[in-house]
Amino acid sequence: MRSINEIHKILQAASVEALPEFIDTYSSDERAGVRKLVELAKKRLTALEKEHARIEALRVYEEQYAEYDCICGVDEVGRGPLAGPVVAGAVILPRECRILYINDSKQLSEKKREELYSVITKQAVAWAVGYASPERIDEINILQATYEAMREAIGKLNPAPGILLNDAVRIPGISVPQVSIIKGDAKSITIGAASIVAKVTRDRMMRDYDQIYPAYGFAENKGYGSQSHIEALQKYGSTPIHRKSFIRNFIVT
Repeated sequence: MRSINEIHKILQAASVEALPEFIDTYSSDERAGVRKLVELAKKRLTALEKEHARIEALRVYEEQYAEYDCICGVDEVGRGPLAGPVVAGAVILPRECRILYINDSKQLSEKKREELYSVITKQAVAWAVGYASPERIDEINILQATYEAMREAIGKLNPAPGILLNDAVRIPGISVPQVSIIKGDAKSITIGAASIVAKVTRDRMMRDYDQIYPAYGFAENKGYGSQSHIEALQKYGSTPIHRKSFIRNFIVT
């Protein structure tokens, strides 16, 4: 008979697919420690079933527009920061894609976003990002710069999308059919995937900028107006990646 410690190690190493067999194997063991491990395995299995159900619910728009080939999710990250670019993501997932744990990127930890970025970019039919620089944001305003970044991302896709599912916007200058979905990054698997790709891309850029301009805490604040960022801005002045139109309330530009 295996010890409880050995059974614990088996559970720790078990894949999700192996949980039903683990439960069947040890459910008749009357030792209290083993019963606790079986209950833990059941909880993991229940959580997985809930996640599968959540992902199915995230596919409602993809099913609604299933007559279109290459359904593309579009989202942006970085409209609010004082520094750095705005980044748009565009993702076409396989028709039957069910990548678990996709969600609005803001609801995920940095570690989970990085994990999902790797899975999404490997499994996607096509994916791309577009950028609008701080200078361009100052020149044409953040909304128009966001549209530019989105058009750039969409234009890079191969194959081209048949329909766009957008997070809350309609993008001007696009001939492809569009559907605007309020809070779409939490309602559509493809928009959620686009939000993750955009967020990870921009966060990586801001960590790189932190190496160039270490006084502003870009690795932590990602260019948003945290108190320490504003204090550094007032002490050291602006950098080339600051949006001049966004920092006028804090320093003279």
